[in-house]
Amino acid sequence: MVRKWSTRPFRVVNSSSRYTTTDRSRVNCWLMTTDTTTSSAPGVLSQVGVKHESFLANSSILIVDDNPQNVELLLAFLESLPVRLSTAADGVEAIERVAADQPDLILLDIMMPRMSGFQVCKQLKSDPATRDIQILMVTALNELSDIEQASEVGTDDFISKPVNKFELITRVRSLLRVRHLKSELERALTYLNEIESEETIESDFPADSARGVNGSNP
Repeated sequence: MVRKWSTRPFRVVNSSSRYTTTDRSRVNCWLMTTDTTTSSAPGVLSQVGVKHESFLANSSILIVDDNPQNVELLLAFLESLPVRLSTAADGVEAIERVAADQPDLILLDIMMPRMSGFQVCKQLKSDPATRDIQILMVTALNELSDIEQASEVGTDDFISKPVNKFELITRVRSLLRVRHLKSELERALTYLNEIESEETIESDFPADSARGVNGSNP
């Protein structure tokens, strides 16, 4: 991988903080990796690739469909993955399950009673607490207007019925990897901001002031 460094400060913004630095070593810890596994050091991205996709073991998927046969089929397709699987029979139940135990990925049918997949997706993506959940819409709809509506409410990807097992597993792995990388980046940003805060506090106490506190005179 070839990286070009700029002399301008890096500015990284997330939902809770802002971090600016020209220190390459700090920013490099998360810029140089695209695929990561959980680091042993808190908040720092590991530089080990995800060849074994160890993040899957910590991932959870919620399947939302009002058709029991469709649910059984998706469960059967995904049983080879080391992920936690749960189901919901409609959009209202899906919202309740997300509130109780937030999944990493939702396989979301569109045409459902009580609350459509469009409505579920819009509600989850509008909430800062749930907007990072990856949503894969499973749909038989082929109209361009339906695809546009799904994009507008924030879906992350589509898959068409009848579902192909290989295509499903490929998309699921990809979306879970994105979810994992986002979580790793958030931890790295938090760690970098903590370091910046500590250095700011230290810079507020000059060396001569410190000597004065210790009772020594110049």
